[in-house]
Amino acid sequence: MILSVDKVEFSYRSTSVLKDINFEVKRGNFVSILGVNGSGKSTLMKCINRILKCNNGMILVEDNDIKKMKEIEIARKIGYVPQSSEKGFFTVFDAVLLGRKPYIKWDVSKNDIEIAERMLKIMNLEEYALRYINELSGGELQKVVIARALVQEPQLLLLDEPTSDLDLKNQLEVMNIIKKVSSTQNIASVVVMHDINLALRYSDKFIILKEGHVFAAGGREVITPETIKEVYGVEVYIKNFEGIPVVIPRSQ
Repeated sequence: MILSVDKVEFSYRSTSVLKDINFEVKRGNFVSILGVNGSGKSTLMKCINRILKCNNGMILVEDNDIKKMKEIEIARKIGYVPQSSEKGFFTVFDAVLLGRKPYIKWDVSKNDIEIAERMLKIMNLEEYALRYINELSGGELQKVVIARALVQEPQLLLLDEPTSDLDLKNQLEVMNIIKKVSSTQNIASVVVMHDINLALRYSDKFIILKEGHVFAAGGREVITPETIKEVYGVEVYIKNFEGIPVVIPRSQ
């Protein structure tokens, strides 16, 4: 088991955000975390990455307690892509190469450079390599940040709304890359999503949060009209198209 979350709770001052969160993620899994705004999705991701320290409970990454791990160990095991990233005066190549920082002792190695170059190719960013990231569109920048997380060669990849600034073509491209990396490199990807249909297309498992609780967890069988009505307050149909469930809102 690559990730185990056991009875995790978190509060901002007196406001409880996460309550008794429990789930496990296996290697090779592609897991989508779903729920309305304010349900605790981003907070959960930050707790897993120890950006926030949970008040109670335990988070294990490869059987290591995240509370006891050194920062460099976390950086080598977990790649994290937040909702938004700051721009700066780095070239795209340098920004991606920064993902190798947990492995650099004295200077950048030939291997570090080769890994960064390979990831630029995979993400179709080669033509942007020498462009400054403050010159990129939001979608282009998002792909750079994902590439930087992947060159860390993590065992666990956390992505918070990775497709939010991307057009349809780039959404599918990025999700295909994440899915392929999860499978071929046998790592786990945990992705916060708002697009249920995109999640259904790529995910093996779903964790649905409601008011800080895990309302439902499992495979596609947990995505039902009843669950969506209860969590999102929207009545829907779910139809299969070419073997993939599609959520269709009912007319109001």
